[in-house]
Amino acid sequence: MVIALKDDWIWDSWYYRDGDLWHGYFLKAPKSIEDPDLRHWNVTQGHATSTDLVNWTHHGTCFAPADSPAWDDYTTWTGSVLRDHDGGWHLFYTGSSKAEDGLYQRIGHAVSDNGHDWQRVADGCCLDLTGEHAHLYEASMDESVWHDRAMRDPWVMKDPHGDGWLMFFTARINDEPEPNAGGCIGFATSDDLTTWTLQPPVFVGGFGQIEVPQVFEKNGRWYLMFCACAEHFSAAQAKQIPTGPVTGSHYLMGDSPRGPWRIADGPFLDGALPGKRYCARVCDTDAGLLLLGFVDRPDGDFVGQIADPAPVDIGPDGRLRVRADQRMDD
Repeated sequence: MVIALKDDWIWDSWYYRDGDLWHGYFLKAPKSIEDPDLRHWNVTQGHATSTDLVNWTHHGTCFAPADSPAWDDYTTWTGSVLRDHDGGWHLFYTGSSKAEDGLYQRIGHAVSDNGHDWQRVADGCCLDLTGEHAHLYEASMDESVWHDRAMRDPWVMKDPHGDGWLMFFTARINDEPEPNAGGCIGFATSDDLTTWTLQPPVFVGGFGQIEVPQVFEKNGRWYLMFCACAEHFSAAQAKQIPTGPVTGSHYLMGDSPRGPWRIADGPFLDGALPGKRYCARVCDTDAGLLLLGFVDRPDGDFVGQIADPAPVDIGPDGRLRVRADQRMDD
């Protein structure tokens, strides 16, 4: 395994390339809690660096829930890291509070001088499901048919068509009769990385949850990576995948970061039953695209380590394909 810790489980991860050095960030929880299903409520963020995405130097915990009471005193979950025009480091992350039993998720913002020691901007919270477009989302548990008020996994990037910034996140829409068709990719914009404006979702449907988005461009095409569980396929989407519902990572294809987006047809990119690799990210390296995700439950027990990088090829039709000998669906 590429990123593994003796005393901690590792799951969701995200990466930032700074010249020849890759920074890997990941969620971790101590194995001393014994039950891996409790890891989400005992979470901190770890940090490691590498020059080849294979050999990693661990730097320990870099971020953790705030002291109580706070909007993020229970969990600090998955996010993304980037640098601004002046070289400053920014972490965007998911937070939840003990006062709300972790049911309401919001987006937080922290900054750093070195990519490791993070300080919240004010109280940290930079985006909630409020404002002009909030009615397009499941903004309250009172109107939700889901197990939480979903708003998490922010992916932030420069706007390729302007001077501002774009944020994509996992959420759900209102008034969808089929719960497993209500997952969406939420969207927000900012001029300065500090003040954010909620916008309408850029994609809706196919799954009850469209988790851990990552948006990138390659060869003139735009891709939005995501992960989903087999039990969260909509009835229509279950019929579209040749193998039927699986757990793993797939992608949308689009004309620009703002869409329109569509679920790539054909085989699921990297899925299996039971789930073997989850929350996969694509790293664009000098040698090509590499897929990194955590090992889930290939044999029934949770593993909690980041698997070896798997090469990803792009076909003439623009579809992504994990090389056959690197897939985890056997």
